[in-house]
Amino acid sequence: MICGKKIIAIVLLMSLALGILSAQTTFPEGSVSGTTEMTNSINDIDIPLIDLSIKNPETNQEVAFSIQLMLLLTVLSLAPSILILVTCFLRFSIVLDFIKRALSLQQVPPTAVLNGIAFFMTLFIMWPTFTSMYDNAFKPMADGQIGLEEAYANAETPLRIFMYKQMSDDTDYIELFMNMGGLGRPATLADVPTYVLIPSYILHELTVAFKIGILLYLPFIIIDMVVASILMSMGMIMLPPVQISMPFKLMVFVLVDGWGLLTQQLFNSIIP
Repeated sequence: MICGKKIIAIVLLMSLALGILSAQTTFPEGSVSGTTEMTNSINDIDIPLIDLSIKNPETNQEVAFSIQLMLLLTVLSLAPSILILVTCFLRFSIVLDFIKRALSLQQVPPTAVLNGIAFFMTLFIMWPTFTSMYDNAFKPMADGQIGLEEAYANAETPLRIFMYKQMSDDTDYIELFMNMGGLGRPATLADVPTYVLIPSYILHELTVAFKIGILLYLPFIIIDMVVASILMSMGMIMLPPVQISMPFKLMVFVLVDGWGLLTQQLFNSIIP
């Protein structure tokens, strides 16, 4: 008897649900009839065809163009490193990192800030060289007055002159690379190839930067030694000397206007 009542209840619920669904699918009187079919006035979406084809070169010009394109992409990927190594940015970044370590500073100023200072100092000093490269190489090439090879030669000349001026008093590295390459002793700048001049300049900049860093380290090492001796004589062996000497080094650096002197001396080391 109970099962019969459940069956009757289920049948009533199903009939009620079907009635609700049929009521929802009927449209009210006066409504506009519609259809789900597409009309001819609606066009399909145009999807472009992208085709990438690779074929064998047919002439030597096509081979030369492929090699030039590959070399261009390689140079563009190495452009930041090339600009860092052939300008005074290398010297500035190393010296600023030395002064940070000499002051026993770990996080202040951040490395990004020091690189930013080195970048804008490099831009300030190299601006005449960059201007000469733009006026003699890029602008005439953009105007169609000269070709790519002549533009490269005109852009290379100011940069070679800048690098050679930095090594005019010390040409040991140029002679070193010339001897390793089996080349004769150069008499003028024109006798030094670019592939010899660039590595010679890089090693020269590293040497000069390390010399400046050693000179910057000496006064701060003396402060560290004095503070360590005082702490040892007072029996404070467990107290780190760097923790006490760092404020004294910062006070000395600020009182002598360290940032101004450092910037001026770096500028004078490039342009006497």
